[in-house]
Amino acid sequence: MSACLFAEPIGAATGVPPAWIGPLALVLPLIACSDVLLSATRGFGDMRPTVYVSGLFLPAAQLAGICAMAVAGAEAGLTAAWALPYLPVLALAWVCLKRRLPESAYRPGYMPGTFRDLWRHTAPRSAGAAIQAAFQRLDIVLVAALAGPVEAACYTVATRFKAVGQLAGQGLAQAAQPRLVRALAAGELERARELYQSTTLWLVAATWPVWVAYAALAPWLLRIFGPGYDAGAGVAVVLAATMMAASACGMADVVLTAAGHTTTSLRNIAAAVVVAVTVDVALIPEYGALGAAAGWSAGVLVKNVLPLVRLHRTYGLRPFGRHTLTALHPRMWRTA
Repeated sequence: MSACLFAEPIGAATGVPPAWIGPLALVLPLIACSDVLLSATRGFGDMRPTVYVSGLFLPAAQLAGICAMAVAGAEAGLTAAWALPYLPVLALAWVCLKRRLPESAYRPGYMPGTFRDLWRHTAPRSAGAAIQAAFQRLDIVLVAALAGPVEAACYTVATRFKAVGQLAGQGLAQAAQPRLVRALAAGELERARELYQSTTLWLVAATWPVWVAYAALAPWLLRIFGPGYDAGAGVAVVLAATMMAASACGMADVVLTAAGHTTTSLRNIAAAVVVAVTVDVALIPEYGALGAAAGWSAGVLVKNVLPLVRLHRTYGLRPFGRHTLTALHPRMWRTA
C-alpha cells in the first residue's frame, strides 16, 4: 500500500516508471516467500531446488515472457512478464520443501521456542543485509556529492564489474552454509575446518584469474563505455586487489553466521560501513573516484578481517591449512 501511495517519489529516486511500482510491490511477498522456502530446502542439504527452480526455471520464464511482450509491442505487459513466473516458483519451492519436511513438522507444539530463537538469529542478519545493500550504493552517492557527476560515472563503471566476481562467492555460500551449520552445531570443528579451507581455495581459484585479468585489461575494457572512462583504471586496480584479498579470507562472515554469531556479524558490517564512509569523506574531495575506491576497499577489508580474527580466536579456524591441498580432489566434490 505504501509503495502505491509513494510511487512518484520512489520512481524518481530509482528511475523505475511510477506505473510499475504498484505491481512490483505486489510481487515482493511472493519473492520473499519463495526465497525462504528455497533457503529451507538448502537447509536440508538439497541444492537442486535452488539450481533448477531459481537458477534455471525463473530466469528462463522471465526471459521468455519479456521477449514475447517485446515482440508483441506490449510495453505495459513487461512488468507482468517479469513478475508472473514467481507464482509457479513459489508453488514449486513449496512442493520441494514439503517432500523434505518430517511428519512431526505438521503437529501442534512442534519445536517450542523456535519462533524466539529464529528471530534472535535472523534479526541481526536482516539488519546486516540492509546495511550491506546501502553500503553497495552509498559510495556512489558520496562521490557524486563530493566530487561531481563525472567522477561518479567513472567510479560506477569501474566498480560494476565486482558483481561478476561475487557470483562465485554467492554460489559457494549457498552450497556450504547448511553443512557448516551442521558441523558447528555438532561441535565437529575438523569438518568445519575442512569445509572452510576447501571453499576458500575454490573461491581463490575461481576469482583470482578474473581479477588479475580485469586489473591488467581495465584501461581497454573501460573504453567500451565511451571516451574518458579509462580514467577509472586506477579504481579497477584497487577493486581487483581488494577482492583478491577478500577472497583469500574465504567465507569468513558466512562461517561466523553459521556458528550463530549473527549479532557479531552485524557489528562487523556496521564497523565496515563507518570505516568506509570516514575514508570516503576524507579522500573523495581531493582524489575523487580513487578516494572512493580506497574507502570501499577499507570497508571490505574490515568486513572480512574482523570475522576472520573472531573465527581464529574462538574456533581455531583459518582459511588455509592442511585441507587446502586436497580441496580440489574429486572426493571433496562429492562430500563437501
